[in-house]
Amino acid sequence: MKPFASNYFFIVSLLLAFTLSVTSCKKDSFITSPDAKISTSIDSLKYDTVFTSIGSVTQSFKISNNNDQKILLSSVKVMGGTVSAFKININGVASQEATNVELEANDSIYVFVSVNINPNLDNLPFIVKDSVQISYNGNTRFVQLEAFGQNANFLRNRVITTNTTWNNNLPYVILGSLQVDTSIKLTINAGCKIYCHANAPILVDGTLKANGTKEHPVIFRSDRIDEDYKDLPASWPGIYFRETSKSNELTFVEVRNAYQAIVAENPADNFFPKITLHQCIIDNAYDAGLLCINSSLYADNSLITNCGNNVQFILGGNYNLTNCTIAAYSTFISHKNPVLAANNFAVINGSIVTTSLDAAFTNCIFWGDDGLVENEVTVAKEGTDPFNVSFTNCLYRAANDPANSTLNAGCIRNQNPAFDSVDVSKNIFDFHISNDAAPGINGGIATGFLKDLDNNNRSNGLPDIGCYEKQ
Repeated sequence: MKPFASNYFFIVSLLLAFTLSVTSCKKDSFITSPDAKISTSIDSLKYDTVFTSIGSVTQSFKISNNNDQKILLSSVKVMGGTVSAFKININGVASQEATNVELEANDSIYVFVSVNINPNLDNLPFIVKDSVQISYNGNTRFVQLEAFGQNANFLRNRVITTNTTWNNNLPYVILGSLQVDTSIKLTINAGCKIYCHANAPILVDGTLKANGTKEHPVIFRSDRIDEDYKDLPASWPGIYFRETSKSNELTFVEVRNAYQAIVAENPADNFFPKITLHQCIIDNAYDAGLLCINSSLYADNSLITNCGNNVQFILGGNYNLTNCTIAAYSTFISHKNPVLAANNFAVINGSIVTTSLDAAFTNCIFWGDDGLVENEVTVAKEGTDPFNVSFTNCLYRAANDPANSTLNAGCIRNQNPAFDSVDVSKNIFDFHISNDAAPGINGGIATGFLKDLDNNNRSNGLPDIGCYEKQ
């Protein structure tokens, strides 16, 4: 062989060996750049198993190294630590945290996550949450964990397509949403408790019948029942009676801490009110307690309190409220809007649209925190559609009587209703009437409703104004 050729092959061999050595060293070393990329096969693990006894369920996800060099995961840990219901297992070792986990170039590793739940512990939330934190090169990623806690009927993104009855054997926890389909009836019997997740509205396209009693009301509220969150408004979306819904009846029902507690859109396609409320409580809704848009609602002996907008009737409709107490004090929600606002119009696509409005208020209290809202009752009118709003033997706070309305001689303005106990600083609100000299005592007119919100008899003479009859 000629010397040149021999030297050439020798140099090539050296270069090849050097390249292989450098490549091998590179792959064997750890990438330390914060720009290094890893990925997880999922962003969250949801354990939809319903436990009936203490049990454990395991799921898994992958962490992938998307780099041409090894990467060192400084830690993979359950954020809740040793008190968490969740544990991880990496490379056969179960713990709450794994450190210095090596991940080869363009390779992946499984993380097994187990959850152990005792569903009969009353102090557990209905939804147990945690997360797995993955730390590397100064970066963090999270995989969210969610499992059922207390034993309950869990419904995730459920559409009810056949007539259904719920009993009170276990609570119902709504995740995602619950829809009552068109022409379908959901009947909820006394004592049922329905807990809704933060993203879980109840959508009624058919009919909802909730048959509570004074001793065993039907309760709709957030699934956050731990002390720091149980009274927060806007904890879940609310109940929405949509266009095709009709003949809904709620008796001794409590709707608490929603964003919009009850919303009704459009009138029903029969001669009955779209919604009838008997002896119900709506409390602490961030935006609206009752919001009706060109719809129809009858309510008696009901309490609607401490909402951003307690009662709003927009774009007309047909409404009748009898012996209701509608009051607002600044608590979690600043009281800055009238407790009752009714109109017959809306601005749609830049134009004012009007319809007819027929609203009658009898033996009702409309009251708000002192000095915050000048007129607690407002009635606004546009156009020439039929318009009839009347107040009969109502007690209200206002600088001026509501315009566009008929007020009879039995109405009382700006006389304190003498609620039993209101202490905003301690979150105490008792809207019973405290003494026999209160202005609403025997101040109503006789109606067909013989029981108050406590299910006590109304007076044999004239009833009191408001949802409670002084005993």
